[in-house]
Amino acid sequence: MERICIIGGSGTGKTTLADNMGEQLNLPVYHIDGIHHLKNWEVRDKKERDKIILDIIKKEKWVIDGTYRSTLKERFEKSDFVIYLDYSSFAQIRGVLGRYIKNHGKEKKEIPGCNEKMDLRFFLWVLNWRKNKRKDIIESLKNVDKTKVNIFKTRKELNKWYKEKFNVKIKTT
Repeated sequence: MERICIIGGSGTGKTTLADNMGEQLNLPVYHIDGIHHLKNWEVRDKKERDKIILDIIKKEKWVIDGTYRSTLKERFEKSDFVIYLDYSSFAQIRGVLGRYIKNHGKEKKEIPGCNEKMDLRFFLWVLNWRKNKRKDIIESLKNVDKTKVNIFKTRKELNKWYKEKFNVKIKTT
């Protein structure tokens, strides 16, 4: 595993998993949220963002977390390992609320210059993510070599796999 793509809805723990895997495997970690957002939640131009992502995947080693679909096909093609955190809407909501309570007002380390926040628009986006996005993700995964795709339905399932794979627990931040 030298090129790992981690996808899933908000609140599933993609960032935490990416950081852990990067540490375990001594791989550079790239968070697409940190590429997409500039300081104070300003949004980077999508063409510029996608160019940065496509340049990263040309490298020999990386862990990339994020489900931005505009470069998903290319990331899947370049990855030698794909992890899809296919958690329920309830688990996603629990994840973002827990993160918000724990980190409200603190700077997000994966998005420098942006503090943890929650608003109704984001909450509703998370609530509807599975209904609006999951079908496209599943369809995209059909074109990926099945031997490199790993789908986890729950944190418990992911944690069990991670402990067996690396002989350590996933560290939470």
